Amino acid sequence: MPEMQTLYQRLLLAEELGGQVSRDLSSLLEELRNTSKAANISHPISATKTDHSGQQAFLQPNIYLYMPHLRQHPDSLLPNVVLGQGRRGVSLVLGIPTVKREKQSYLVSTLRSLLYSLTTMQQQDLLIIVFVAETDSNYVGSVAESIRKNFSKEVQSGLLEVISPSQYYYPDFSGLRETFGDSKDRVKWRTKQNLDFSFLMLYAQDKGTYYVQLEDDVVAKAGYFNAMKTFANQQQQWLYLEFSQLGFIGKMFQSRDLPMIAEFFLMFHRDKPIDWLLDHILWVKVCNPEKDAKDCDKQKAQLRHRYKPSLFQHVGLHSSLPGKLQQLKDKDFGQQSLFEAHNNPAAELSSSLKHYQQHSLERAYRGQDFFWALTPSQGDYILFNFTQPIHISRYLFRSGNIESSGDKFTNTTVEVLPIVCAVSLTRAHTNCPVRACVSGAFENGVAEGEIKEVLQPISALRLLVHSDADVWALLSEVCVCVCPCVQCLFCNIHYEF
Repeated sequence: MPEMQTLYQRLLLAEELGGQVSRDLSSLLEELRNTSKAANISHPISATKTDHSGQQAFLQPNIYLYMPHLRQHPDSLLPNVVLGQGRRGVSLVLGIPTVKREKQSYLVSTLRSLLYSLTTMQQQDLLIIVFVAETDSNYVGSVAESIRKNFSKEVQSGLLEVISPSQYYYPDFSGLRETFGDSKDRVKWRTKQNLDFSFLMLYAQDKGTYYVQLEDDVVAKAGYFNAMKTFANQQQQWLYLEFSQLGFIGKMFQSRDLPMIAEFFLMFHRDKPIDWLLDHILWVKVCNPEKDAKDCDKQKAQLRHRYKPSLFQHVGLHSSLPGKLQQLKDKDFGQQSLFEAHNNPAAELSSSLKHYQQHSLERAYRGQDFFWALTPSQGDYILFNFTQPIHISRYLFRSGNIESSGDKFTNTTVEVLPIVCAVSLTRAHTNCPVRACVSGAFENGVAEGEIKEVLQPISALRLLVHSDADVWALLSEVCVCVCPCVQCLFCNIHYEF
């Protein structure tokens, strides 16, 4: 009898545990069901499905409907962030997809062009995302290393990001149908481009207010940042703005519209080129099938606006499509200014640097040209000896230009000489005991600042090179402002001239 009693108690305990397991399984099943509904990862056999209670639940559209191969790899939509600081909340996000080219890469030149004319405040309000649209980890790493080497400060600050897709992101392109007379290679190229742009848009959707699609072989006009931001803020109702008339270059979208646009591209990524698909979005939104094409064009014009002159020019000769030469030029881009002119005060100019051809220091100071000198060495200088002592409120020296963006001054300081210490400044006087104020230095090719009031008036300004350079040096902007000083900088570091 005691053994039967013990067995009975064990059976009761087992029954209780079984009930608990049953309740836990039911709860887990309900949780999985809710998660499945939220994520919409059910197989799209039909427009509806029936759950255990006999009720029908609608399937919601998602990327898995258009790219079902992604179901097999749940993490395939997570971007590989190679370089980045997670910057968010900026006004402009520039998206640049890049692929491996057979002939020549233009990416570094494109980035230099975009960064060339930015002020410090603009750099803080911008994010540039380079999407290396390749699954070869070695190639992705090489691109990232090139960007890290050429733009270390921009990477460290979070201005520049480099991402790449999962190796499982792209589908099998072998079964694509050839359409519109395009070859199989071209169909594959344009289909992959649709997927690349969609990936980049989805990644960038929560990074800033506006998103701008670019390519990796363009140059930008100086001042493009303010021009784009101002133009966008002036518009009322729009789907996208155009800052170039070529293809998909310079198309701006409001970030809140990116999920809808990317989904449309994904829905038809096998069918048409991306610029055609963008036009179809406009047609779907505003065109009345009962009215003619003229009315449709009029309605579409309400949702897209063009900025002139164009801010971006296509420069790449070799297309990302192997074997194709891309000789497209935007006629509305006009001539790119290679220097900025200013009305500077009278001064005697001298330099130990040898200028190239007609690009002399005198012409640059008068606003007629840029100054282009052969490779600087340690101790080289540029001297501005003013005819009369002047009150300098601000100075700006910008090196490099849109065509020679790499020819910048590095490890070079800006020194001022107050009238109380005035002497004739030449290289022969570098051991003179007179102490001059180092007011600033070149950072990313630009030196700008204000001068402490107690040092005014100023007798001379000098740019002094402190180490040998590897490239030539170019001054595209020389500005010595004699307006009243608003707020002057205090300099605490002094060197002897």
